[in-house]
Amino acid sequence: MPAATAAATTAPARSARTQRPLWELGLGVAGLRLPDYLGSDQSSFYALPLPYVVYRGTFFKADRDGARALLFESQRVKVDLSVAASTPTRGRDNDARAGMPNLKGTFELGPNLNIALAGSPKQRWKLDLRLPVRGAVSVERSPKFVGTTFSPNLSLDVGGLGGGWNLGMLTGPVFADRKFHQYYYGVDPAYATANRPTYQARGGYAGWRAVAGTSRRFGNMWVGGFARYDGLRGAAFDDSPLVRRSSAVTFGFGISWILATSSELVAASD
Repeated sequence: MPAATAAATTAPARSARTQRPLWELGLGVAGLRLPDYLGSDQSSFYALPLPYVVYRGTFFKADRDGARALLFESQRVKVDLSVAASTPTRGRDNDARAGMPNLKGTFELGPNLNIALAGSPKQRWKLDLRLPVRGAVSVERSPKFVGTTFSPNLSLDVGGLGGGWNLGMLTGPVFADRKFHQYYYGVDPAYATANRPTYQARGGYAGWRAVAGTSRRFGNMWVGGFARYDGLRGAAFDDSPLVRRSSAVTFGFGISWILATSSELVAASD
């Protein structure tokens, strides 16, 4: 399963609409601790450049709710595009996959139905039901279709805590098809060993996920962090010889400096 999810960062609640720059650009650094793949007993720490990009357009937006293209919007229902990604894993660096082909990083994209369930009159908090369906492709010179995921979740977003902190939390089950599970947890006969028998993965339930994240703007500086827990007990692939842990914890933090902003202002709710 993906080790990192773009949608799993903070998604704070919207406040009253105000005038804000159409776009903002900045740059910083992020640190991430990620398992090699969900179910692996090995993990890695990554230090990565962190671009800060905010765009408050009518149909395309990149803000604290993530980058997305708005396809439909009504008072309680929105449909946009959901994005996620995972990091690559080299077989020589992971004991469970020693001698097996490298896992390429993946990129996921698909529609997300977002239903507003509740919220405060001034939109200081909101509770949504999100239903993202994404197709995954490998990130390589000749990308290959990896499979399909479905991760319905309840999302609670709260803004303006402690003088300006934004908090986002979500939780829900994860599902994926057989092809997706086989990519991560299947063992072909050519790579079977005495301790790693042949395994054909099944589609279906892929575990339970919970995410919490927070962020805050200090003048021209943005800081944020998140933590994610994935429980794999009862997953369709939990008997794979590549699954060595029944849970995984992912966390990260980042800091960016806003370097340029648009002179054009637009009505915004972030």
